[in-house]
Amino acid sequence: MNLLHPERLERLAREYVLGTLTGRARRRFERLLAEAPLAARVVARWEQRFDVLAAGVPPLQPRDRVWQGLQQRLFEPQRAAQSAGLRARLQTLLAPRLWGGVLAGVLMATVALRLQPQWLGLETRGEALPQSYVGLLVNEAGQATLLASSRRHGRTLTVKLLQPLQVPDGQVARLWALPRDGAPFLVGLVPARGTATIALTDSAEKLFFTVARLGVTIDSVAAGATAPATPFIASGHCVKLW
Repeated sequence: MNLLHPERLERLAREYVLGTLTGRARRRFERLLAEAPLAARVVARWEQRFDVLAAGVPPLQPRDRVWQGLQQRLFEPQRAAQSAGLRARLQTLLAPRLWGGVLAGVLMATVALRLQPQWLGLETRGEALPQSYVGLLVNEAGQATLLASSRRHGRTLTVKLLQPLQVPDGQVARLWALPRDGAPFLVGLVPARGTATIALTDSAEKLFFTVARLGVTIDSVAAGATAPATPFIASGHCVKLW
């Protein structure tokens, strides 16, 4: 097997940086890192991309049960050998940074890479992270619910439902933008599940430049669309990546 094949090398480097490459596969890739400068450069590129994602997410203090769950899943004795590499990487990342910012950044990166890596310009044929606006919305239970992304000068917004929405008959789900100063404005309708593309009234740069958060409401089809009429069922930060 040629580990230096471009697509295979990109995949292995990505999983190595995320910490999901374990066991003999990880040890074999670490030997390749010591022997092949190309592999080391690809790993450095992925580390830089994840640093950008983590830095763009405001600090958020995780709940105690979140960290306890990570410890139980990653550091239990019977999986100590397999999780040693991931544990070392997490400890290195958590030392100089706030836990919340790192965890949120890793969550956003993992979700985006597993579902649709080209949304963030991380496909293997691209060398640089494109300038984009990205939003990750969570529900009241803290579950990632919706991922939104738009190129900086694009005029469409792509949304991916990570959790299905319960939308009763006669009602719709609306995505709202919440500027730091000023009234919320409607971005568009989102489906109950799956993926959708929303046409924007202007470029993402002009619409989202001052937007700090995004939120989703479920209300009547006939409800006025000038302001949220019901509480948000999911909300999250809107960040720019560049």
